[in-house]
Amino acid sequence: MSKLSTTLGRSGNPALTSEVFNKSITSQGEVMTLQGTVNKTIFSLFLLIAAGSFTFSAAYSWLIWPGFIGGFIVALITIFKKEWAPVTVPIYAVLEGLALGGISFIYQEAFYPGIVSQAILLTVSIFVALLFAYKTRIIKPTENFKLGVFAATGGIFLVYAVSWIMALFGASMPIMDPSNASLLSIGFSLFVVVIAALNLVLDFDFIEEGAERGAPKYMEWYGVFGLLVTLVWLYLEILRLLAKLQNRR
Repeated sequence: MSKLSTTLGRSGNPALTSEVFNKSITSQGEVMTLQGTVNKTIFSLFLLIAAGSFTFSAAYSWLIWPGFIGGFIVALITIFKKEWAPVTVPIYAVLEGLALGGISFIYQEAFYPGIVSQAILLTVSIFVALLFAYKTRIIKPTENFKLGVFAATGGIFLVYAVSWIMALFGASMPIMDPSNASLLSIGFSLFVVVIAALNLVLDFDFIEEGAERGAPKYMEWYGVFGLLVTLVWLYLEILRLLAKLQNRR
């Protein structure tokens, strides 16, 4: 168990593992701090929201795929070139914002006014609640906890992969359809939201460990990257869940 835990690190996010610190710890230069990470998180969220506000209209919905594809490419660069994070993470935030703005507009037009504001409020509320639970140790990221979240996250992304492959052949997976209001479909989305939320706890733990171990300054941006990945995932799944619940009425 301990060996596996060391391999997985302190985050369910594959990009955020303890091995990252083992390869980047340095005794020279500035080091990672919690306050520095908080400041960079606020700045990155500002970029994401500003970009999303720009594309929140029918005129810019075409930027959804360029935003997601560009964000995916930049994410891969960030994972393999962590020292580039001070440059790549702000770019990632903007690209994801462009995509999220267009998707949010489509959801609002297709389902009901207010779905976007509700999803944003729920995402922020979950983030604050999980941060409080982590800081007060109501939720402790033990080895079993981390292993469980990692396994569940892997299972969810396996379902995503199967869904994407099916889409290439013109088929679809019903539980991934936002208009599918069956109990199974809603239950799946609720499960995904819970797992995405729990990944936040592990992201907080990763950032705290980095500050404790004196990771290089650029790791503040890498910690922000992990948070952004989880928050974007959480927001999209909350949108999907709200859409399904609306169709249930």
